[in-house]
Amino acid sequence: MNKKSILCCALCLLVLFAKAQQITKESFQVINLDYPGLESVKKNYDSGNYEKAAEALLSYYKLRNAKKEPDFSNAEAIVDVKQPLSKANKATADSALLHRFQPHKGYGFFDYGSDINWQNWPVKDNEVRWQLHRVKWWQAMALSYYSIKNEAYAKEWMLQFLDWARKNPLGLSKDNDRFAWRPLEVSDRVQSLVPTFDIFVKSPNFNASFLMAFLNSYHQQANYLPANYANVGNHRLFEAQRVLFAGASFPEFKDAQAWRKSGIEVLNAEIKKQVYPDGMQFELSPVYHAASIDIFLKAYRSAQKAHVANEFPESYKNTVESMIVAFASILFPDYNAPMFGDSWVAEKRVRLRQFSSWLEAFPKNETIRYFATEGKAGKAPNFLSKGLTTAGFYTFRNAWKDPATIMVLKASPPGEFHAQPDNGTFELWKNGRNFMPDAGVYVYSGDAEIMKQREWYRQTRLHNTLTLDNKNMVITKAKLKQWKTSPKLDQLTYTNPSYPELEHQRTVLFVDQQYFIVIDQAIGKATGKIGVHFHLKEDSKAAKNDRQNSVQTNYTDGNNLLIQYLGTDKVNLNAETSKVSYEYRKEMERPAFVFEKNKADGNTQTFVTVLYPFEGQKAPAISFKENAGNDFSKGQINLSITVNGKTKNIKSLSN
Repeated sequence: MNKKSILCCALCLLVLFAKAQQITKESFQVINLDYPGLESVKKNYDSGNYEKAAEALLSYYKLRNAKKEPDFSNAEAIVDVKQPLSKANKATADSALLHRFQPHKGYGFFDYGSDINWQNWPVKDNEVRWQLHRVKWWQAMALSYYSIKNEAYAKEWMLQFLDWARKNPLGLSKDNDRFAWRPLEVSDRVQSLVPTFDIFVKSPNFNASFLMAFLNSYHQQANYLPANYANVGNHRLFEAQRVLFAGASFPEFKDAQAWRKSGIEVLNAEIKKQVYPDGMQFELSPVYHAASIDIFLKAYRSAQKAHVANEFPESYKNTVESMIVAFASILFPDYNAPMFGDSWVAEKRVRLRQFSSWLEAFPKNETIRYFATEGKAGKAPNFLSKGLTTAGFYTFRNAWKDPATIMVLKASPPGEFHAQPDNGTFELWKNGRNFMPDAGVYVYSGDAEIMKQREWYRQTRLHNTLTLDNKNMVITKAKLKQWKTSPKLDQLTYTNPSYPELEHQRTVLFVDQQYFIVIDQAIGKATGKIGVHFHLKEDSKAAKNDRQNSVQTNYTDGNNLLIQYLGTDKVNLNAETSKVSYEYRKEMERPAFVFEKNKADGNTQTFVTVLYPFEGQKAPAISFKENAGNDFSKGQINLSITVNGKTKNIKSLSN
């Protein structure tokens, strides 16, 4: 495809649309002509001069937007139009002029043809086709136009908008509706079209005929959502928030008030359903938890814009504030949270911007200020280790800044789509390094091959937890037995009915805020191979020592980790295949190891492992023994640990 073929196609479309976009009485059915500022529009409408009425409406919008910056307040990524146009946005906009679109950042640009084929599915990843209909490049085109004032962007956007509307009518087919009219995609368009419109309406090529076509299409999309919200999860939150935003952004629509009311009602109800008392969002994915915070606050700001913020009760803001503190409690010093469920790493600057945005909503919260300023102002939380006991996220911590030792463990109730069969998994941080990142997500959904890739990362054995015959955990419904903290010892004990007739009990001890003892028990009648898995960072050069039943990392900077089995019974230490995915569709191999035993009867199998961060290249010599009164099954700990000849007695806090 080349520019000449696109130009020929564009000329044909212009002729077609010129005929199709006649301004009639029906063009104004969605507009509240009694809205302040539309007096001239109504006068011409009442006299039957619909073209003049449309011209008056266009003048109204041009004047309205001449007085303000484009509204990017709801954008997923923070946009500052006062900053120079980024190379990425310019490249995306220029590619869009050639109908080369990048629906998903996990893939490159695809050619959709001179006559855009909106049903093209170049890779059978559902996200590629879904996100095609989010038309993200339109915003890049708008930003490029705002910066450069090249009318080619405005003309092409108008053509693409009309082309999309003509080729993707609601009800075209069940298959097309599944992608073009999935409520999440509709809500994404409803949101991003606001600043896109704010910018392009100033173009001399933006005419009254296009305005009426745009407004009627936008109204159809926004009005579609309240009756078609997703039933559960973050999709429902996104959709309601964006409907509210539509009502606040286009108050000239007759249904604007109803949209605002719908969004507020749904969010007031969902914040009670989706947020646990400890502040975590019930999908148990840190990335979506942070996104939910943004959703709730963006909705509140939209309500402020529409002067209806009082329709959110005080408890709504209090809950959002608790969500922010809960999120802070599971963060590492690099501002990343564990990659539990469908999560990935985030750039620190992104998280800092989020905290700054959250601080605007809660200016008196010194903890939020601490994170928004990287500790330069505000106060660190008044706790170190923290248990979010409803969500089942437990953080062992000795400091908020490096050099810090931190473990975050997940032992949770059942989650939604974004959770994984991974109870017991954890990440371990020491002095600037995440030694044991969780597996990540890699991909979401698609054809059989895509789903195979997704399921590979979801395997229980890909997480730092216990398996039976390397099978996936059947039940994720952890029950907390003990969570107590003190300066000398933090103790967590929980049970999870992982498999039929096999319960996994895990106890984690954080000793002297320095190292961890992990005690795993496989309890029940089930028989088979029991494995306790440990996955390490891709660059750790980890090596196992069969004689000592241990694994150690080999970083040249001396910041290292020892993982050693402490029991005296027979255990097999084996290397296994593992990968990690920090970004969508990007993966790398990494070292992983499993301690394995055969469970031949109903007797409990116990694994005792130490995770010991150390400095240098030589790992410490460690041994242990059980003392009188020690009972792992009851969580009653009385044992002695000897490290390089120095012995320490450890008793559980319940004794």
